[in-house]
Amino acid sequence: MQNDAMRILISNDDGIHAPGIAALYEAVKDLGEIHVVAPSGEQSAVGHAITLSDPIKTRKVFKNGSFFGYAVGGTPADCVKLAVCALLDKRPDLVISGINLGPNAGISVIYSGTVSAATEGTILGIPSMAVSMNTFKDPHWETGARVARHLAQVIHDKGLPENTLLNVNVPNLPAGDVKGYAVTRMGRSRFVETFDRRTDPRGNVYYWMDGELEHLGDMNGTDLQALNNQYVSMTPIWFDLTHSDAIPHVKGWDLKWPA
Repeated sequence: MQNDAMRILISNDDGIHAPGIAALYEAVKDLGEIHVVAPSGEQSAVGHAITLSDPIKTRKVFKNGSFFGYAVGGTPADCVKLAVCALLDKRPDLVISGINLGPNAGISVIYSGTVSAATEGTILGIPSMAVSMNTFKDPHWETGARVARHLAQVIHDKGLPENTLLNVNVPNLPAGDVKGYAVTRMGRSRFVETFDRRTDPRGNVYYWMDGELEHLGDMNGTDLQALNNQYVSMTPIWFDLTHSDAIPHVKGWDLKWPA
């Protein structure tokens, strides 16, 4: 692919007014034709949900008097579907989702709206990546933006394998302190949730969920290890969830019909 101007679609799950999407836009705006289509509000941890039972509303968003993009009353996956199939005159060359506040490494990939926006781009046949910062406070947006710009150019030049998106997690460090890039696998982890039980003024019980990430198994070569070692993690992901190694086990049940 020639290193010429790109048509880039930007989305996220933190909402169109999030500072991460502004940092991403500023980082890539001179690379070509940029389109922003993102949720109108917070859509974190919605996974790959799409809207089927309600209309999807859109409105134009302006910044400093200039058109910035479309705010969508739907999920990150909705945003990418709508952009590619209805809002844009031409298909984008690249979808970038982010820059997310908070990592999307390990099991977080399953829940992530950020990753799902990139996944939807891949499903539609467009090279796509998700970019996230490994922090929930005081982010070094400039580092994430620098990584996003660099990888956008690399993907444009070299492409991605079919049915594969790139999940990128960036250490929350000044750029000079990042040690480099690491190609990684998704680490095995799970959330250990706690639920804080409370009562509202009318006596109704409600819960606030909290929890911690628990690492499982061998950490070598994982996104989680790379971040801990101050490397940018790049994990190629595809959306075939088949656990191929388990097929012989299930075949071994030798089930007969009727049950």
